[in-house]
Amino acid sequence: MKKSYIFILACLLAVAFTSCEKAFMKPDESDDPVNVFEYLWNRVDQLYTFFDVKGVDWDSVHTVYRPMVYDGMSDDSLFSVCAAMLNTLRDGHTNLISDFDIMRSDTISYWMSEYNYFNENVILQHYLTLVYHQTGAIKHNAIRDGKVAYLRYSSFSSKISEDDLKYITDRYKDCDGLILDLRQNGGGSSTNVTRLVSMFDCHEQPLYTVQHKAGPAHNDFTAPVTYYAPKSSCLDEPYTKPVAVLIDRGSFSATSFFSLCTQAFDNVKLFGDYTGGGTGLPNGGMLPNGWTYRFRCSRTIGLDGGNYENGVPPDVRVKLDADAAATGIDNIIETAADWIQSGGAPIAKR
Repeated sequence: MKKSYIFILACLLAVAFTSCEKAFMKPDESDDPVNVFEYLWNRVDQLYTFFDVKGVDWDSVHTVYRPMVYDGMSDDSLFSVCAAMLNTLRDGHTNLISDFDIMRSDTISYWMSEYNYFNENVILQHYLTLVYHQTGAIKHNAIRDGKVAYLRYSSFSSKISEDDLKYITDRYKDCDGLILDLRQNGGGSSTNVTRLVSMFDCHEQPLYTVQHKAGPAHNDFTAPVTYYAPKSSCLDEPYTKPVAVLIDRGSFSATSFFSLCTQAFDNVKLFGDYTGGGTGLPNGGMLPNGWTYRFRCSRTIGLDGGNYENGVPPDVRVKLDADAAATGIDNIIETAADWIQSGGAPIAKR
């Protein structure tokens, strides 16, 4: 079977966008409030992919919210009901968009409450320091007397180039390993996920599988398609020293995809807390009244068969210590640095 590589994610996103554009034709149906509500509920019912993982009884959701909709209600009131219904999915990739408001899931706010000790000032003052270096979108410096490289990449929306990675790995070639801090990285471009993955020992090994909705029933999915690492590293020599990737509940979407990919590399381990999830591609369309929506119509499965939509687990779970943070110590960075300086001691598979 012909292999599909991780960079095809970008193509999938383009296809999803094209599908959305076709779906953004206004349906030839009544735009009265009841029909708008029913249309949206049915689209989610037939196409959404994570009811089981999120434990959502969509029929019960209909029972709760349908009585709130009535003919003659204001657009603002209808929007509020539809938004509340969608928010039961607890999905940061779910949106409802009108000409007067945008619904966003409160899931991100929930995750934010779980890492409130993270402090960029601690990173800046005690790890990067005020004389840090920056190559492209990556801030970096050496810690532990120059023995460990510390890299801070705060958004996959910011471009990474091969030259960036070559420069950084060459600069720290004498270090014992590197820390890649992706905490609070809310995601972004799949192209940057591909680029970051390609610095490791890539030889077309499988990374994960993807399934799309194939029918109206909640368990109707296409056969899984496996996605693979690139044929080779983007570096002159792949980076094989210990790499500690730091994640937390604020690590979402593309960051969760990257975290899932690390399962394929023995020298790369995750430290911190579960990611925020978001491992499915969104799609969307238009309601009869002209509002648009989007939600996920695919799901991603890890190499171990796990569905990590609710969060990719760390290999080493470490909660931020508030008391330590108050003194300028980030105990997750310290734990990762200890592991690197131990030679990247084996860690049991998660």
